[in-house]
Amino acid sequence: MTLGGAAWKPLGVSAHDLNLARTLCSGQAFTWRTSPSQPDEFSAALLGGRAIVSLKQNLEHIFYRISTDGTAAASEADALDARVKQYLHDYFQLDVSVSDLYKVWSSRDDNFQRRAASLGGVRLLRQDPVENLLTFICTSNNNIARITQMISKLCEAFGKNAGFLPDQPQYPFYAFPTIASLTVPDVDRRLRELGFGYRAAFVVQSARKLEEKGGESYLMGLRKLDYAAAKKELLEFPGVGPKVADCVLLMSLDQSGAIPVDTHVWQIAKRDYSLQPTSTKTLTAKTYDLIGDRLREIFGERAGWAHSVLFAAEVLAETKGAKAKTKNTRTKGSETQSTRGRGRRRLWPSPKRRRRWHPKGRQSDRKHERRRRH
Repeated sequence: MTLGGAAWKPLGVSAHDLNLARTLCSGQAFTWRTSPSQPDEFSAALLGGRAIVSLKQNLEHIFYRISTDGTAAASEADALDARVKQYLHDYFQLDVSVSDLYKVWSSRDDNFQRRAASLGGVRLLRQDPVENLLTFICTSNNNIARITQMISKLCEAFGKNAGFLPDQPQYPFYAFPTIASLTVPDVDRRLRELGFGYRAAFVVQSARKLEEKGGESYLMGLRKLDYAAAKKELLEFPGVGPKVADCVLLMSLDQSGAIPVDTHVWQIAKRDYSLQPTSTKTLTAKTYDLIGDRLREIFGERAGWAHSVLFAAEVLAETKGAKAKTKNTRTKGSETQSTRGRGRRRLWPSPKRRRRWHPKGRQSDRKHERRRRH
């Protein structure tokens, strides 16, 4: 079903206080996507698939647009618009001035000041706890690109079809699956076929445990607990360790001081804050706690948000480095191709040529191959 889009409307936040690409592509959420024709627009199926919401920005403002099947009455459309706008306001935590936070953190930490100077508008998302929990169970030993692909497959296999956008008729949007859709028989096998590996069992077992505990309302109730109590509850779920628990606490359970420590954050801690215990080269539980305590000491109550900015800077730098490396590799490949057949000399003859001129022929070739293997 192809959906029609309403007019673009201002979201009520400046582009200085919200940068869409830096926020939505920094490893917090994995369901937003762009299209080849509109690479600067981000779209996702929201509110259980009731609508596809698109976001874009110019130099000054952020805009949103709702796409539906167009069958709703005017009053229903207005109600949906109000609900979407409230959802986005809560999702991006627009009641918090990120510019003011940057100023405070920059005054406390020179490293943050250097990195944030060219990385404004990174906001901490306040996500749906169910989606956040089940998504981050899939992040262990993984990278952003692959996680995005996995969550896309998960939504397509088990989520509600929300329809198409006019410029993307070949790419339907799907809502994130409900808990019930992940607890039916055979989900584990299907997830393994989709490439989830050992994570498939964790997703299914956690969905069942979540259903037993009361579903979404249970997770919403964890917002009322303190950090230690809420984390203890999360650690009972299969596939949830300290890092995943802290991600959920930070991104959906209002624990803005939670510090998820992965390899990126560990590198930041060692390189920029001299947090390298001499007794170990691995990320132990003691080191994990040490890093979190140190960042909370520096950045205060919203240390998790500051950590998200530093993490985004690290991911962006890594992405730029990977693109530059790919570009250089392609350039070298082109140069090699263009010079082929122009009198380039081999520093070592090929095995076939060596057989023709070497007095020991194939015997020498076999010795050469043995040397290469060893």
